[in-house]
Amino acid sequence: MPARESTPAGSPCWIDLLTSDTDASRAFYTQLFGWTAEEPDEEYGGYFSFSQDGALLAGCMAQREDPGGGMPDAWSVYLCVDDAAKTVDAVTEAGGQVFVPLMPIGDVGTMAFLSDPTGAPIGIWQPGEHKGFGVVGEPNTPAWFELHTRDYDTAVGFYRDVFGWDAVTAQDTPDFRYTTLHEGEAAEAGIMDSSKFLPEGVPSHWRVYFAVEDVDVALAKAVELGGAVLQPAEDTPYGRLAVATDTTGAQFSLMGPNNDA
Repeated sequence: MPARESTPAGSPCWIDLLTSDTDASRAFYTQLFGWTAEEPDEEYGGYFSFSQDGALLAGCMAQREDPGGGMPDAWSVYLCVDDAAKTVDAVTEAGGQVFVPLMPIGDVGTMAFLSDPTGAPIGIWQPGEHKGFGVVGEPNTPAWFELHTRDYDTAVGFYRDVFGWDAVTAQDTPDFRYTTLHEGEAAEAGIMDSSKFLPEGVPSHWRVYFAVEDVDVALAKAVELGGAVLQPAEDTPYGRLAVATDTTGAQFSLMGPNNDA
């Protein structure tokens, strides 16, 4: 895909990692994907960005200390919006919740962090100077964004109505229900009915996929760097896929060409 200068409203435009160890996360992703890590910006709580060849790809920030244990380390997805204030109102009216209220960040943009009605956390970003991803879908960049939910019908209706998704039913069988944002090669994200296989206690959540040239090589490298394999690599109709964790336990997926491609 070519470099992106802007993102359509409703589409994923940014990801960031909330981590209990920024130094470990910085080392892991720069070595795994060859990313460059900027220096932390103390004005914004030590937040820093990862980039590749000058194109911004993702952000990273330390977890706040929480005597109660806090949230697990995780990647988060942000959707682009034209009017963050109106979107927050629409989310709450549709049954979502506000975790982090509307927050202007200088001239960079405006964000909020919410949950959809199925309980999955989702961020919103109204661009200012920061437009979001510089590139997607190329090797070692974010490539796909997927909601795993126990309440599929509610989720599809929510993202269609609140974020204006062009929601396309990719498959609807008793064993596999899946909706995408746009159709075919234009698709940018997906919603999966995960009610039959999400483990007990695991809430609805968004998952980030990173494109790589060789999933097996990247997965072995992740383990070498201190990560772990959650789902071994396997060929699928959508490419070769795997699920891993980084050194602090944050989950991510890898996608690349099938071995028989």
